[in-house]
Amino acid sequence: MVDQVVLDGFALTTSVLPTGPESGVSLGALYDAYMSDPTRDWSPTTRMAYGTTMRVVLAILGRDTPARSITRAMCREMIEVLRWQPRNASKLFPNRTPMEIAARAKEAGRTDLINAANINTYLNKLGAAFNWAVKEEVIERNPCSGLRVPDLVARRDKRLPFSTTQLRAIFSAPLYAGCRDDGHGYAVPGPERPKRARFWIPLVSMFGGLRLNEACQLDVADVRRIEDIDCFVVTERSDEEDNDKRLKTSSSERVVPVHKTLIELGFLTFVNERRLAGETKLFSEVGMGVTGYRSTTFSAWFRRFATRAGANSRKTCFHSFRHGFRDAMREARIDRDIALALGGWTGMSGSASVSDAYGSGYRVATLKEAIDRVRYDGLDLTHLIDGPDVGPQVEGQTNRIRHQQDRRGIPADVRS
Repeated sequence: MVDQVVLDGFALTTSVLPTGPESGVSLGALYDAYMSDPTRDWSPTTRMAYGTTMRVVLAILGRDTPARSITRAMCREMIEVLRWQPRNASKLFPNRTPMEIAARAKEAGRTDLINAANINTYLNKLGAAFNWAVKEEVIERNPCSGLRVPDLVARRDKRLPFSTTQLRAIFSAPLYAGCRDDGHGYAVPGPERPKRARFWIPLVSMFGGLRLNEACQLDVADVRRIEDIDCFVVTERSDEEDNDKRLKTSSSERVVPVHKTLIELGFLTFVNERRLAGETKLFSEVGMGVTGYRSTTFSAWFRRFATRAGANSRKTCFHSFRHGFRDAMREARIDRDIALALGGWTGMSGSASVSDAYGSGYRVATLKEAIDRVRYDGLDLTHLIDGPDVGPQVEGQTNRIRHQQDRRGIPADVRS
């Protein structure tokens, strides 16, 4: 049966449901069993995402609601409540239920609401729990099967690459131009030019296309020479006894030649210094986040960094480096299969494992020729090169850097 509940003067339709042991397992018990299923191999971030969905769904549909009594109409009513949830609703309206929040948001005519993709994420995760329950013979059907709200924003427009103006702001910030230190003083102009994780990780993503966590979790041993070419080996394997490396998909495992600009900026010198220091992790100062990923802590810092550098935008984030890398490959007319292999995107032909020789049958030399064509017109990085003798273009510095490496005694197997 259906009742009208009035919240602060706003009428919101909800369902009043029967309860009792004859109705079977409750929605809360179903969710608890689903979340604790030992056959489910979830990453910490996936488990956290499902936990967030569970809390909101149970708040709307009711933890004690019999799972078998949930109808498609109730799922549609849940969508209506979700449609009126503002972004950061729990912070804006602490101690309020989703129904109360929706009522207040609708009455106020709020426009800062979660988008269709967020709502569909709730539906997908709830649907996964119901599908599991059907397979386990807890319920007979999935009442929200196929329910989605139309998403009018094109996928490629959800996150944009950084503009040239934003890139200039990022790489002219004190961290890159001269700062007090790369700790709390990263945004304060000063004499130091530290080249550690905060300096290198954005550049590695920009010129190598690595996802943030792929870069954060690199071992020193993951930068190695293959076929006489310096490469990143993106893999879950590690010599560490307590290996916490994870990849997004099977196609993420790949070999990516080190871009010539990274070499010219001294990246291989940095790698060798870490190796000589006996470090296992390339960026050991990046700590583990609460989600079990090193990228969590770095992502939070980068948001603050971009804001203070004047490079923040609602549709850009650290992942925008990867979007820019893909666009730069298009501009360079790099073959699509090679681009997919370099970026570790699904859809490439052939195997994507490192042991299958570089993802899709291409020689490392072929991948190297392609990635070195990636460039960002209008962006000058010459100020990032060490030493007073700097030419007009970063791309003309290879011989000078090699000469500096010779003088520093850097082994040939880690040079450009």
